[in-house]
Amino acid sequence: MRAVPLAVVALALAAGCGGGDDEATPTAPANGECEAVDAPEPRDPGSNEAPTAPLEDGKTYALTFDTSCGSFTVTLDAELAPNTAPSLVALARASYFDDTAFHRVVPAFVIQGGDPTQTGSGGPGYSTVDVPPSDAAYTKGTVAMAKSSVEAPGTSGSQFFVVIGDDAGLPPEYAIVGEVTDGIDAVERIGALGVADGPPSQPIVISSVTVTES
Repeated sequence: MRAVPLAVVALALAAGCGGGDDEATPTAPANGECEAVDAPEPRDPGSNEAPTAPLEDGKTYALTFDTSCGSFTVTLDAELAPNTAPSLVALARASYFDDTAFHRVVPAFVIQGGDPTQTGSGGPGYSTVDVPPSDAAYTKGTVAMAKSSVEAPGTSGSQFFVVIGDDAGLPPEYAIVGEVTDGIDAVERIGALGVADGPPSQPIVISSVTVTES
């Protein structure tokens, strides 16, 4: 199981797939709360192939996650993650992340998703490597990738996490792929449903992930 430490406690983080290329505007549920939804059925993500082409120079790529707690947008950092950012774009365009859940929500630490198997150990069938800089900081809104304790720094599958605390205090071992640039309120709503180092108090589902270029 992929893991990120929380002080002395180990936090498992793993792999997942998602959406298309149309513009999407982040929105929140009308009542400002998370919708009551059923947990998605686990599915076998199969074996995918890692993209071989980098993202186009001069363009900014963003992923908009439409969830049962509202939408949030992650702007990808192709300089910090030249291998992992194209992977996330390819997976999103293949609808890999659609109908997956945030299977781990840890209060004041991170929210974790991206695993179609819903077990916390699934992945796309390949890995990428983007070693973060030695001074990498995992502060609120940072989006990074999970890895197991035996994998080399910067190894990624499809599981991602979003930091919801001011500073997660993690070592520079997890590939940083971007940051939340819109919809941090939706991320906070997801974080508010955390009860421990495990699943949230109710299912939180990603219905789709949309890729935009600018």
